[in-house]
Amino acid sequence: MKKIIILFTIIFSIFLNAQTAKEIIDKNIENSGGLTNWKLLNTVQIQGRVTLGVNDEYPIKIYQQRPNLSKTAMVVAGKETPVEGYDGKNGYAMNYAQNKLQQYNDYIPENFDNDFIDWENKGFEAKFLGKEKIGELYYFKVELTKNVNKTIYYFDTKSYMLFREIKKDEILTYSDYRKVGNLLMSYRIESASPKKDSDYVMTINKIEINKELPKNTFKF
Repeated sequence: MKKIIILFTIIFSIFLNAQTAKEIIDKNIENSGGLTNWKLLNTVQIQGRVTLGVNDEYPIKIYQQRPNLSKTAMVVAGKETPVEGYDGKNGYAMNYAQNKLQQYNDYIPENFDNDFIDWENKGFEAKFLGKEKIGELYYFKVELTKNVNKTIYYFDTKSYMLFREIKKDEILTYSDYRKVGNLLMSYRIESASPKKDSDYVMTINKIEINKELPKNTFKF
């Protein structure tokens, strides 16, 4: 009987964690604009600047289009210079040693939607890890797992907005959420890595959504 009670407790705990994680993710989607509006998002154009170290600052433009097209470009003297992206077949990234854009056939593009959208259908498992204090505030802590890949997410306990994302080799911190159409998007993203060699702060000035992009946008 004791073993049955212990087994039931474990099963109930797993079920409770899954349900709580789902509720937090659902609340994040709802409060940031709703599932329908996120699925209606087809293009994103971002203008801003990236700060590396203390004084290195570069204007950038980012273009994204469903399902996974992307281009990040530095703006120098009014001219856009692509530094990374995906054209639907191949990926591209700047080889700074050779100072030229290099094609990568094995490039893995990021999904246009974040992992929260239809996470169950994408094969993720969600687990609620309780609350954790960062600085002076507590945050909900949720783990998404797919195969051997795990990502930890921290959500504001009041607004349910995403505060931090911890990947294997990068920590992203989001802040300064503003309304873009019917959606809430972060206008400040900080990236930190274990080696500290690729840390940056992205400050966004303008975000435009669902505008038709020229056909040559994702040509490299």
